[in-house]
Amino acid sequence: MRSLMSVLFLVIFCSVQMTSSAVISIDAAPSKCCGEFNDVKIPVKQVVSYHWTSSSCARRAIVFKTNAGREFCVDPETTWVSGHIDKVDKRTTTSTKAQTQSLKV
Repeated sequence: MRSLMSVLFLVIFCSVQMTSSAVISIDAAPSKCCGEFNDVKIPVKQVVSYHWTSSSCARRAIVFKTNAGREFCVDPETTWVSGHIDKVDKRTTTSTKAQTQSLKV
């Protein structure tokens, strides 16, 4: 009986230890960090979407995704970047409104 209790205790202890040491991810999708920035201005017509890199990255950056599916890391302090973000946001907002209105009709 004593050995059964010991084994049971050991199993419970190992289970708790394994679950408490598991990595917990806050982000739904893993975010890549940018090693270097793209210096070339990307035509805004080619930009489909953007996202920020994780705050755990050494250098915060904005990643622009193009029609072709390519991703470019850019410095958020670059002058043209904020204009591109505004235009992509307007496009996204406009297309979302249009889709919502077509669903109501």
